[in-house]
Amino acid sequence: MKIKFLTTGIALLLSFSLHAQGMPVYDNTNFVSLVKSLVESAKQTSQLLKTAEFLKQQKENLETVNNVVRQMNAVREIGRNNQRLIQVMQNDLRDILNSPYIKPDEMTRISESFTAIVENSLETMVFIDQILSSDYLKMSDAERATILKQKEEESKEMVSNIGIRTRRYKDIISFRKMQDKINNRDTEY
Repeated sequence: MKIKFLTTGIALLLSFSLHAQGMPVYDNTNFVSLVKSLVESAKQTSQLLKTAEFLKQQKENLETVNNVVRQMNAVREIGRNNQRLIQVMQNDLRDILNSPYIKPDEMTRISESFTAIVENSLETMVFIDQILSSDYLKMSDAERATILKQKEEESKEMVSNIGIRTRRYKDIISFRKMQDKINNRDTEY
């Protein structure tokens, strides 16, 4: 009877252990650690999203400041270029027009060409004033900066043009002066 009981007990134990192998075993400590890790990860992700939004806002602020600085630099450079034009008009043009080597019909052409450049410069200043003082066609700061940069390039071109014309007229005066000296020199041979 002992053997029968022992074999029945072993069979029962084996059948019980076979059933126990298929049941999952949960470790509460690992599960709690996993949940804590997920919660911490969610907090970090939330913080990263907040940081990304903050950095995006700061980038937009920097772009706005950058556009304003570009606008200011462009306006400052246009002002300098207009000052150069005025100085040329006051000094060099007066010298050119007062030269005895410039013919009367040339005086009119010279005056008209210089006047056209100065009028264009003044129109540019009026346009810039309109752009800066109002929401000119509801443009963004970047678009406004682009237009101002374009106007700055145009003003540099005007300064270059007036410099080229001034040098050309001075060269003409110099050539005519030398020609006059050659034609009116004393010839005692």
